[in-house]
Amino acid sequence: MTRGPFRLVSGGRIDRGARVNFSLDGRRFSGFKGDTLASALLANGVSVVGRSFKYHRPRGFLSAGAEEPNGLFTLGKGGYTEPNVPGTTTELIEGLTARSQNGTPSVNLDIRSLYGLASPLLAAGFYYKTFIGPRRGSWMFYEPFIRRAAGLGRGVHEADPDRYETRHAFADVLVVGAGPAGLSAALGAGRAGARVVLAEQDSLLGGSLLFESPAGGAENWRRQLESELESLPRVEIRRSTTAFGVYDGGTVALIERRDHLKPDPSRGEARQVVTILRARAIVFATGATERPLVFPNNDRPGVMLASAVRSYLNRFAVGCGRRAVVVTNNDSAYATAFDLAERGIHVSIADTRRLVPSELVGRARSQGIGHFTGAVARKANGGRVVKGLEVMVDHDIRALECDLLAVSGGWSPAVHLTSHNGVAPRYREDIFAFVPGGFASGHFGAGALMGDFTLEGGIAVGFAAGRSAAATTGHDRPTGEPPAAPQIGVADCTIQSHWPSPDGIRGKAFVDFQNDVTVKDVVVAHQEGYQSVEHLKRYTTLGMGTDQGKTSNINALALISSLREVGIPVAGTTTFRPPFTPVAIGALAGRAIGQHFRPVRRSPLHDWHLAHGATMVEAGQWMRPWYYSWAGTTAESAYIEEMRLVRNAVGISDVSTLGKIDVQGPDAAEFLNRLYVNKFARLPIGKARYGVMLNDDGVVLDDGTTTRLAEARFFMTTTTAQAGEVMSWLEFLLQTAWTGLRVHVSSITDEWAAMAISGPKARAALERALPGQDLCDRRLPYMGSLETDLDGVPLRLIRLSFSGELAYEAYVPADFGVALWEKFLAAGESLGMKPYGLEALAALRIEKGHVAGLELDHRNTLNDLGLSKMAATDKPFIGQILGQRPRLRSSERWSLVGIECLEPGKRLRGGSILFAPTDKLEGHGRGHITSVTWSTVLEKFIALGLYQGGLRHAGEEIMCAFPLKGEKTRARIVSPVFLDPQGERLRV
Repeated sequence: MTRGPFRLVSGGRIDRGARVNFSLDGRRFSGFKGDTLASALLANGVSVVGRSFKYHRPRGFLSAGAEEPNGLFTLGKGGYTEPNVPGTTTELIEGLTARSQNGTPSVNLDIRSLYGLASPLLAAGFYYKTFIGPRRGSWMFYEPFIRRAAGLGRGVHEADPDRYETRHAFADVLVVGAGPAGLSAALGAGRAGARVVLAEQDSLLGGSLLFESPAGGAENWRRQLESELESLPRVEIRRSTTAFGVYDGGTVALIERRDHLKPDPSRGEARQVVTILRARAIVFATGATERPLVFPNNDRPGVMLASAVRSYLNRFAVGCGRRAVVVTNNDSAYATAFDLAERGIHVSIADTRRLVPSELVGRARSQGIGHFTGAVARKANGGRVVKGLEVMVDHDIRALECDLLAVSGGWSPAVHLTSHNGVAPRYREDIFAFVPGGFASGHFGAGALMGDFTLEGGIAVGFAAGRSAAATTGHDRPTGEPPAAPQIGVADCTIQSHWPSPDGIRGKAFVDFQNDVTVKDVVVAHQEGYQSVEHLKRYTTLGMGTDQGKTSNINALALISSLREVGIPVAGTTTFRPPFTPVAIGALAGRAIGQHFRPVRRSPLHDWHLAHGATMVEAGQWMRPWYYSWAGTTAESAYIEEMRLVRNAVGISDVSTLGKIDVQGPDAAEFLNRLYVNKFARLPIGKARYGVMLNDDGVVLDDGTTTRLAEARFFMTTTTAQAGEVMSWLEFLLQTAWTGLRVHVSSITDEWAAMAISGPKARAALERALPGQDLCDRRLPYMGSLETDLDGVPLRLIRLSFSGELAYEAYVPADFGVALWEKFLAAGESLGMKPYGLEALAALRIEKGHVAGLELDHRNTLNDLGLSKMAATDKPFIGQILGQRPRLRSSERWSLVGIECLEPGKRLRGGSILFAPTDKLEGHGRGHITSVTWSTVLEKFIALGLYQGGLRHAGEEIMCAFPLKGEKTRARIVSPVFLDPQGERLRV
């Protein structure tokens, strides 16, 4: 392939010997190593790279950095797809596949550009006003169309095959930004002996020095500092790494992008790495962002920031046009004009100021540059691309031909990171911009961030900030003098304000390019009462795009302050929050995906279950046996066989996942008495009691049993799902509410293996496994406990049942869990004992009417669950008072009922919505099914559910609707206790 039409024959920091091929929208292009996607496209003459959000106007690149609002692309294919990536920060790599966005069918021919014809109807807040009528519910009609039109890039549903990682690191000094000030700060701290991390979002160090010609003295200076920093053993340079969030305690979140390394996920190589860095001191040297000027049609492709034009020219050897006009209100843009002229590009300068430094005027004339002062841009001409500029000079309108419009409205320090901890920036009238409002102890700022746009000042202050940061961490070795500043073309940056005017603008003058927010939109928002900048932002969507208003905020603030007739400091700024630049969700998740999303907990019997045919299932954080192969090949058939085993003989189930909490101390009984709704103060030693605890708002938190082992010692069990929350609740109460109670609580869940032995033959099985132990009803009655040992190993037996059958729970130290389990199975083999899984365990509970799982969803009260008779009336307990609120005691609340299927051959389904027979089957109904099972006793599907009015409707027929499958099933409301309501079976 030949050189692109705008690639210069020499210069730049690209490797012309390393050609890189890539594609955009199926078209093949080439660039060079060192290019970005943006520079390669510009070199190839691609001017339209996207369409705007609302009006679908053609857009080209505005900038050369992370502030880019227009040039967003979808990169990759299939699961590798990542939308909304700025082409200006995308390093060009071989085989890169990119797609432009927001164009139908393409950005070059977008039929949605017809939206522009309706622009008078699409002013700020149009969706709030238009889509509320003409009838109630109209929004439901409009919403699908709005959602299809909204957004920029499109995500995909395929799994992302790339790998992401999260790491933790520490440093004495973190320097954010590797421009002149950042390089000097890192050098000052590094020479002082501190452990330094220098984080730079670009692939090259240098910041604004990369705008300069690589043949000048600035390049030599940059390379010398880079070389010295690399030689310092305690300095770590992190390129392509963005600091995207600053948090308390010197914690900074960094993201490193490694696409240029072509990481292979199959080899464990990460595409992006998030590092949580904890630094003892931080130097912010984040520089400044050039801001555009606001005038009609200022969004046309070919209108670019002056600094971006210079960056493409000197860093990438790309002349972005053949005839340029530079429009500015400050000195810095003159460097762009001078460099363009030196490369043979025709240049004119339109300066809004009337007084311009004489040396700049003289140099412009010497280079043959047309120069206009007091020039105000009236309108950019052109359709798909810019073709000229109308300027007014001394009331005279002049038309300047151009295909490149380089604009500069001054510089806005990048204060975002310095504001993440809540320190508001302050406004400086001399630079017409905001600077950091202050720093926490150990934090420092330097360079353009502080409003110092001179190279000498940035280097000197940066070096001093680095030394001061190192000194706060105890490193104060001699550092020598700061490096001398190199000579550059334009050394200063005097400026005169030139803000957008709310009057006299005809046509669309854009304040926010990405979200199509115009001057008119801001005016309309003000007229409608939106004066706060935070309200303005949300009403107009200004600054809410991927660029977060980096190029638009200050112009918007100036405009709203003018409308309000107050100063810009009074208007204030919006709140800066992390992330500084967009971060992929995959990077935030890191390795916390799939089985790594949260810790996976396994019971002491886990390996035994796998070896003996168990199919495992996730239950909260635990892996539990779902069902066993001896009972069937599917859960639907196996759990029924396991239920029959327990109802007719004896089964054993692993319940090691139950929360287990040791409660000790002289006031332990009083503590439990306040915690549970029922009485525990006088629970006899050796006895267990079922208890229910409430949140302080009167809603059920958890249920379980607690056993008194000694006068001042209790053994509490909780549900598997609520174990962690209950433990935190106990600690909270002891540390804040009842600090005077002498009680200590300790989680012992992992210390004990636990198993439930259930069924009519449970006692016989235990007696065979534990010869010599007296397990008669007198020695170990229902809700009794027994502590003994087996071959010197502690063993705790508690006789209790949630299955409705004679049952025991056995607890043994975790290391001996498998041995006891196998001993029980061997002893009970002749009785038919086999293991049963979680599905059968839950089904047995449902038959007995025990609440489980979804009934305890933090929304139900004791009354709702039919447990109000448990609550003591002569003692206080948590939740007692708020539980008396009238709405929590209303007879019309959804409360627990049993449900039995009335249609043979049909089934009930969990989540089904419940209706009365006369109801129209729509909406939320009168309740829903929470738990469902096939009953081996009743030979039909039964369920527990919540129904409005509860058991007042016992015997009534209802309709169970399951919309996901379009099913409707007739059922009847009955008592939730389907089996042995008197409890005779479990007391035998």
